[in-house]
Amino acid sequence: MTVGRIDLLVATDPLILRPDTPIRRGAAQLADTGAAAAPITDDSGILLGVLTQKDCFRPVLFASYYGEWKGCVGDFMSTNPFTLDLGTDLVSAAEAFLEHPYRSFPVVEKDRLIGILHRESVFRALIQAG
Repeated sequence: MTVGRIDLLVATDPLILRPDTPIRRGAAQLADTGAAAAPITDDSGILLGVLTQKDCFRPVLFASYYGEWKGCVGDFMSTNPFTLDLGTDLVSAAEAFLEHPYRSFPVVEKDRLIGILHRESVFRALIQAG
């Protein structure tokens, strides 16, 4: 099977959050956009972490019970996320999705966020290649 790199499959306009974003707004943006996760970057585009819907469950549950929101995205985000390099080939990306339970991976180049690779995009590309 001849497969290319993931660069053509990367969504380059994902929801991106900052660590100082209030968690209420970050959780609402995930829900409003239907995103399973959002990369967290600093002002220069360096990836700091990822906020997933699962990361938001604790503050959402707290807010629904106590009627108040506490904290920022940086308090709840997953740090040191698994990433893929922009030059990763399709098969390696598919293997990463088999090894990890995530639906998407941040794609970086020299620690700077390029975009997000969704499992569904890799799945479709493999079907087309086969």
